[in-house]
Amino acid sequence: MDWIFLTELAINGALTGLLYSLVAIGLVLIYKASSVPNLAQGGLTMLGAYVVLALSRDAGMPLWLAIPLAAVIMFGMGFGIERVALRRLAGRPVVMILMMTLGIDIFLIGTTLAIWGGTSSSMNLGISYEPLLMGDIFISRIHLVGAGVALSLFAAFMLFFRTRTGIKLRAIADDYMASWSVGISVERGVGLSWALASLVAVGAGVIWGEIQGVDQSLSILLLKGLTVAVLGGLDSILGAVIAGVIIGIIENVGAEFLDQFVGGGSRELIVAAVLILTVMIRPHGLFGRHDIERV
Repeated sequence: MDWIFLTELAINGALTGLLYSLVAIGLVLIYKASSVPNLAQGGLTMLGAYVVLALSRDAGMPLWLAIPLAAVIMFGMGFGIERVALRRLAGRPVVMILMMTLGIDIFLIGTTLAIWGGTSSSMNLGISYEPLLMGDIFISRIHLVGAGVALSLFAAFMLFFRTRTGIKLRAIADDYMASWSVGISVERGVGLSWALASLVAVGAGVIWGEIQGVDQSLSILLLKGLTVAVLGGLDSILGAVIAGVIIGIIENVGAEFLDQFVGGGSRELIVAAVLILTVMIRPHGLFGRHDIERV
């Protein structure tokens, strides 16, 4: 066995897993405040990439300005989505809210198709495609940058949930009625969680847009992000990061050995198997609370 090659697969797999955690963090943020998995997170990731592309390519803005401006736009859009589409469903069965998020995802995909078409566009961040050489190990530069973004967001949100506002969001997740009774604005808290998840979607969309291009296929990242979030625990940001690393390594190393027997496509099979086994064996995930209700 070539241990250098295996190490290279594991390192690059871990970096890819951290990119999956960018999507998973958005899922966790909304779940922590509303106890509802957001099936529109993939669509938000796709939209975030398109907004950056529109500002940088169509409006001619430099990326250093387009990305923060897109983050502001998506932050406001997150508030708007919660206010217009989801607030009306407060107190309704969870399955209705879940279906609404799925409807939002489909709407976002259709909207981007109508505005930008289905042709894939490149996102040029100016990062060299030449791999970084560490001894005999090749490491992707864009994956390394994306991993840095994921870890930075993780640290930022860990600090955020220690602030007064973050504690309010945690209280809302624990008990809506108790939060209302002590004067916490539940609606505003849930809206903030959607805004933050939409902001995170910009980071995920930009990195993944650089890796695979900007088109509607970015919305499919929801499947990887959801698997990471479920494995780590839908209410744990730390779990999303650690689970992302685990899934990335298993996917990358496993696919290298399985593809030669099944002819390819084993990455999706591995991720699906992880999701199914997690729900069957440990439905609350590695770091989630035992009282989480799954839909």
